[in-house]
Amino acid sequence: MNLHKHPDRLDTLAAHYALGSLRGGARRRFETLARELPVVRLAAHDWHARLASMTELQTGIAPNPVVWTRLQNLIAAEQSQKALAIQRAHPALTPTGWWRNLMLWRGASFIGTAVSVVAVLVGLNLNEQLQTLPRVSYVAVLADDQSAASMLVTFDPLQRKLTLQRVGGYQEASDKSLQLWALPPGKGPQSLGVLSHEKLLRLTVAEAQVNAVPTLAISLEPQGGVTSERGPTGPVLFKGALIQKSL
Repeated sequence: MNLHKHPDRLDTLAAHYALGSLRGGARRRFETLARELPVVRLAAHDWHARLASMTELQTGIAPNPVVWTRLQNLIAAEQSQKALAIQRAHPALTPTGWWRNLMLWRGASFIGTAVSVVAVLVGLNLNEQLQTLPRVSYVAVLADDQSAASMLVTFDPLQRKLTLQRVGGYQEASDKSLQLWALPPGKGPQSLGVLSHEKLLRLTVAEAQVNAVPTLAISLEPQGGVTSERGPTGPVLFKGALIQKSL
């Protein structure tokens, strides 16, 4: 297939390639075409650039207080090791008898305790940070009829957070609202929420509402949106495939 003659197909393959869901022989063939054809390389680069903006969705994480305790323990342990090295290099300055044994025991005990505490604190700190990081399992790029991307959608099932980031220039009127819809197969559209005018928005959604849903859509509705039972009443402005990332 001449991909440059099928821009829709090329755009889909490039999206799957950037997401990592294009695998095996299909991925190798795409990479071969990308090396040979500038238009394929450009499509892949474009999708990598779009998805790179996902890093902006990650909120800043303030260092946990235990990090400073860990640093203090590491510094103290390093100072103790330097003191022991000085004692070995200058035996005349090293205490003898029971006093020497006591100092060595206390030094070794402190280092061992510090290492144990640091290991525990590091484990706790990493565990806390891992629990706060988003686990993005679903991704969608919603575009208009001209294939111009307008909304980047990601979903974290553990936090039950659906994040929407405007990547296009569209802005609805003040008396209108954008409404997000799931389009499950064999069923009517299901509302996932009404969007605010902000560039970045997070909605609370259960995984069951997006699981096995192939497509998401955004319609233009009266201010405040419409009920899910009523379905979209205005034009569908943006639409795109919802891709579940393999973990």
